[in-house]
Amino acid sequence: MGKSIALFGTSADPPTIGHKKILEELSEIYAFTISYVSNNPNKKHKEDISIRSHLLKTLVEDLNNPKILFNQSVSSQWAVESIKKCQKFYEFNNLDFVIGSDLIKDIFYWKNFDKIIKEVSFFVILREGYPVESNTLKMLETYNVKFKISSIKIPNISSSKFRLNSNYSNLPTSLIDFVKKNNLYESTKLVE
Repeated sequence: MGKSIALFGTSADPPTIGHKKILEELSEIYAFTISYVSNNPNKKHKEDISIRSHLLKTLVEDLNNPKILFNQSVSSQWAVESIKKCQKFYEFNNLDFVIGSDLIKDIFYWKNFDKIIKEVSFFVILREGYPVESNTLKMLETYNVKFKISSIKIPNISSSKFRLNSNYSNLPTSLIDFVKKNNLYESTKLVE
C-alpha cells in the first residue's frame, strides 16, 4: 500500500532549530519524511556536504521519530535526480517536495522542471520576509504546478543568519558540542 511522503532536501549549512521544527511538523502531516543534505548549485556552502549531512543525521537521530528518515543516498544537487532516487527506494502514492517560500520562484528554472512537476507536488513552507507573490502564484497556475502552502510556523532563523551573527541557541542542542569541538563556522562570532 502506498503512502504520502515528504521529501525534504536542504543545504543545512548548518541545520538550525528551524530545520528541527520543520521535520517535527512534517512528521505530523506525512506518513514519512525523507530528509537529506544537498549542494545547492546556486549557493556557496561554508562546510562540506559530509559535515552537513553528519549534522542533519545527528539531528534526525536525536528526534528519534520513526516517521522521520535520513537518507543521504537520495541526495543530488538536482531535485529531479533526488526525486528519481527516492522513487527507487520507497513505495508511495504521493510525493511532496518540501521547499521554502524563498526558493519557490526559482523552480521554473530548475533542471528538468517539466519532469519534476509531473512527479511531485510542492509543499511550500512560508519563511518570514519571503511571501509567495501573486506573479509567482500566476506562474504556478500557468504551468499547472501542484502545490500546497503550509501553515507551519517556523522560527525566523536560517543557516545564513546563523553564519552571519547568531548564537548557539539557534542550533539544535544535539549539534552544539560537535560544532564547537570541530570549530565549525568558526569565522562566525558565536556566543553562548
